[in-house]
Amino acid sequence: MIVLASASSTRLALLRSAGLDPKVIVSGVDEDSYSAYSPAALSLVLAKAKAEAVASGLEEGLVIGCDSILELDGRPYGKPASREEAIERWRLMRGRTGRLVTGHCVIDVAAGRQAAETGTTVIRFGQPSEDEIAAYVATDEPLSLAGAFSIEGRGGWFVESIEGDHGNVLGVSLPLLRDLFAELGYSITSFWR
Repeated sequence: MIVLASASSTRLALLRSAGLDPKVIVSGVDEDSYSAYSPAALSLVLAKAKAEAVASGLEEGLVIGCDSILELDGRPYGKPASREEAIERWRLMRGRTGRLVTGHCVIDVAAGRQAAETGTTVIRFGQPSEDEIAAYVATDEPLSLAGAFSIEGRGGWFVESIEGDHGNVLGVSLPLLRDLFAELGYSITSFWR
């Protein structure tokens, strides 16, 4: 059994489109209560915390925990708390380049083992106008997303390019996840439905 320790419908859809059918158990981890020395370290700490919270209630299965953070000027940016914060974030991001870092953790519950790593994708943001930013934020799409954007939704209009794994920006890097499964002794293909 594969368990996704995430409420992200995008992560779930990506895993399903890639042949998995995970059970979803939301971790309930308070992301604001964690800190780390860098955005990448924070994404990994949070991915582990989410996976461990869900794994602690199970006797078996492989639990996948992920957390994405936008790094800009060395600072971490998660989900904006308000529309005002999302507008300010977009004013900060436009015309700039950031890094979307996603921490990944897989726990083999029965074996008591885990494998974890981060994936990084470089994002080059476009130059949306003030009206475009206001219209985008009014959709509320950026409020539930790390970095206040999605590339598969309306935010995709304002992303000039990415360098690296597209899936990582969606919240889960399939190649990285495959490596973590292999590190634990599993072939991802054995879980395809």
